[in-house]
Amino acid sequence: MSTPTRVWLITGASSGFGRLITEKVLAEGEIAAAAVRTPSALNDLAVAHPDRLLVVKCDVTKPTDIHAAFAEATAKFGRVDVVFNNAGYAIAGEIEGLPEDASRAMFEVNFWGALNVSKEAVRVFRDVNPPNAGGRLLNVSSGNGFCGVPVLGMYSASKHALEGLTESLHLEMDPAWNIKISIIAPGAFKTGTHSDPARTPVFPAPEAYHKDLPSHAVRHWLQDGSGIQGDPRKAVDAMFRFSKLESPPLRWAVGKDSVGGTKAKLEKMGGSLVEFESWSDDLEITSV
Repeated sequence: MSTPTRVWLITGASSGFGRLITEKVLAEGEIAAAAVRTPSALNDLAVAHPDRLLVVKCDVTKPTDIHAAFAEATAKFGRVDVVFNNAGYAIAGEIEGLPEDASRAMFEVNFWGALNVSKEAVRVFRDVNPPNAGGRLLNVSSGNGFCGVPVLGMYSASKHALEGLTESLHLEMDPAWNIKISIIAPGAFKTGTHSDPARTPVFPAPEAYHKDLPSHAVRHWLQDGSGIQGDPRKAVDAMFRFSKLESPPLRWAVGKDSVGGTKAKLEKMGGSLVEFESWSDDLEITSV
């Protein structure tokens, strides 16, 4: 018995990992509903794949757009099997120097947008898809979603929030729904995002932050781009393979830098946990 062709819904599909995973899905003979703010950005793919690509206009900061995107996808293809929850962007600057309005606008996309896509994905997997079909929700975070970085602190905060949300949502699922939820946490891949001021706006450093502080090294890294070496197409090939795992992990660090940063933080956390464990010896929870 052949496996049915999967239907993907991909947010942020006009560029970066979103565009590349859309191309990969189509190249593998599967079906994609690409949710983008500017549908014309995918005209070339729409012409090449008229039967297997649906391009829908969707701003993830608008819940009505999210609902409409899923509704169009299910109306055309009957179901949605995989949601690649990818829409997001970064802002750069020391936390003291970041304007609050810019930070809030980023959270509207990276956290609240991703939250509303996640909720709609779960609803469709459970209530719209064929009985027991379920689905896979892949929430795209970052290596910075576990490890804080100077200058990218507010972006890191938005991804930390997304990871906490995803872990809790994962724990709320009834196994009978057959919904599999994972965090994908890429490192620094050469998608062009980091070096594009339009996609990663960089705010001036506050006067007190002199050039010997770590934040200036990160600023140079962002501007120079020489440390961003990962091949995004290879990453997307791995992400596609990951989407087929029968028992996927909750969190997957993608790229040696993401893996290394995660390992280093876990080791440091483990050492501190052991060192100060005895401080909690008389702090047990007791009934009142």
